[in-house]
Amino acid sequence: MIDRLKDNSSLYIAGHRGYMAEYPENTLLSFQKALGLGVDMLEFDLRFSKDNILMVIHDETLNRTTDGKGKINDYTLNQLKQLNAGVGYGTSGQEFQIPTLDELCGLLKSYPEVLLNVEIKPSSNAREVADAAIAKLEEYNFLSRCVFTSFDAEIVAHIHDNYQLKTQGFPGQCMFNFVPGADGTYSKMWAVGISMKLLNADLVKEFKDLGILCWSYCPDNDQQVYQSLECGITLMTCNNPIPALKIRNSNYERA
Repeated sequence: MIDRLKDNSSLYIAGHRGYMAEYPENTLLSFQKALGLGVDMLEFDLRFSKDNILMVIHDETLNRTTDGKGKINDYTLNQLKQLNAGVGYGTSGQEFQIPTLDELCGLLKSYPEVLLNVEIKPSSNAREVADAAIAKLEEYNFLSRCVFTSFDAEIVAHIHDNYQLKTQGFPGQCMFNFVPGADGTYSKMWAVGISMKLLNADLVKEFKDLGILCWSYCPDNDQQVYQSLECGITLMTCNNPIPALKIRNSNYERA
């Protein structure tokens, strides 16, 4: 299913941590709202709790996105479920909790065509997180919907070499443990995510010449969407998917 992203004549849109421009990132509410907009893919981040439950959260610590403090892996699932991950958005409740990967997969059962960009955050146990995520997604028969992403080149290589799954990395200067050369990190990457700060047509051409799909993050206004299109981007990961969806649904046609 993920292979449809190789269609360079089409534009695909991913919700970055759901619809995080308007809703608390990486919560079920944020994912539900992105799905309601009609995104093609959800991007989300995974880390372990203290009791090795896969939690959907971006940061190593709880400080920025919840009313808790300290590292996620110092808290058990039950402790994490007591926290409010929607601080500043509303009262606490299930839609404002840190979701487990199981809970997100439960939501996605009703959206069988939606693809998944599964980001494994760099950490001392990132390989174990990747292995557990792949096993869990296989339980749900979701692997054909997935591309696995990491800023850690060792994790990209691990997933590519040991599971033969689709991987997304980043330009070398943005990655940890990057290996240059013909058999290096780029040879393990199916797609590359290019930030709007780095995005230009020459860089896109370099990756396309390597046979790597070129995606951008995060074009959140009309100007950035058109810039991405002009550079040859085929998938956009957006904090606010509305401008990209609007332009895709207009009379725009890729050259």
